[in-house]
Amino acid sequence: MTFRSTPEPSSRPRPRRRHDLLAWWSRRQGHAPPGTSPSPAADTHTADPAGAPETTTPGATTLWRMRTTVRDEPGALAALCAALAGYRIDILALQTHPLTDGTVDEFLLRAPEDLPSTELTDAVTAGGGSDTWVERADAHDLVDAPTRALTLATRTALDAAELPLALRQLFGRCTIHSVPATSLTGRSLDSAPPAEGVLEETVMRLRDPSGGAIIIERPYLPFTPTEFARARALVELDARLGPRIPRGGDVLTLPEGNAVTVRRADTGDLAAAREMHARCSPATLGLRYHGPVGDADRYLAHLLSPRFGRTLAAYTASGRLVALGHLLWDGDETEVALIVEDEWQRRGVGRELLRRLVAMAAETGCESVYAVTQSANTGMVAAMRSLELPLDYQIEQGTLVISARLDQAPASAPAPASAPAPPLPLSAPPHGH
Repeated sequence: MTFRSTPEPSSRPRPRRRHDLLAWWSRRQGHAPPGTSPSPAADTHTADPAGAPETTTPGATTLWRMRTTVRDEPGALAALCAALAGYRIDILALQTHPLTDGTVDEFLLRAPEDLPSTELTDAVTAGGGSDTWVERADAHDLVDAPTRALTLATRTALDAAELPLALRQLFGRCTIHSVPATSLTGRSLDSAPPAEGVLEETVMRLRDPSGGAIIIERPYLPFTPTEFARARALVELDARLGPRIPRGGDVLTLPEGNAVTVRRADTGDLAAAREMHARCSPATLGLRYHGPVGDADRYLAHLLSPRFGRTLAAYTASGRLVALGHLLWDGDETEVALIVEDEWQRRGVGRELLRRLVAMAAETGCESVYAVTQSANTGMVAAMRSLELPLDYQIEQGTLVISARLDQAPASAPAPASAPAPPLPLSAPPHGH
């Protein structure tokens, strides 16, 4: 069962001359060290005869993230920086990832806007770098690595649902699979890796604190031992803190005058969810799960698990669970799903949960959400239309998929008691709808 969904610098001591050289270049030039030979991308202007400083206005620039392998020997970094400086590329940050036969250096660069990535790669190769990877960066990458790591750790400590999202933000574009220890029928899947985890080039396998395994894949860029250690530290933090979600909720007064409390839910709400299932009609369960009604309870433990997304629950003043709303990570997309007890349907509960789920999706950077239902489910169709967002409809053999583009998040539906969420969604496990 799967779902689709930097850090602090390496602690390995680097030669003192490496840091001294960078500091000297920074004081003298305000950017990367000067080039030693002419370059097609370099400016040709010079200081005036009196030796006054240059006064040219700098052109437009863009940010790049770059990784390259450098020989771990004196002068290797100097040669690389000199090659970058020849193209007037500014080094904003540097992290090191030690290997047995060299060092992977990770840079945040500011380069002239008209410099293509191919020339940037050529400059790195000329400076002695190998296995170079580059991609465009943005303002979020300007946050220094220790601050980012602490922020992700804090969010993980507050909310167990943040672990897969924190890992996703830690490593950029990657796919995260959550493999449970047992199947829905209780069969052991033998998925748990060794306690220390496994690193295999572009794949990391870590033992999930909730059972099973967390598998992180990044085919376009191999993981380094330093990144592996960071992932293990974050997972260990989650394991030590145990199950947790933000507490608190919002009391809502429905149009008819009844009040319900909306709050985050997790596996601690499993018993109440099963009781709600028992009160639901076969028709309601069939519209939600698209399968045998008797199998509905099997999905609950996975749907309520923070590993696969976030869940909102609506409770009455007497403590009765009457509705559940799920936000499920599904690759580059995000699914929303609702079930409302028969007696509480057509009262606005489902619509309110949906608006809040969509607001939470927008906070994570999702571009769209989708709902899978049946064409006969007029309540879900009406709830999606009430979002007042651009909708797309696809129908096949009675199954209706409604997609909403999040051009503008609903401002009136904040998520209750939830920690800030990072961008880039993950994916949800196979389940009923």
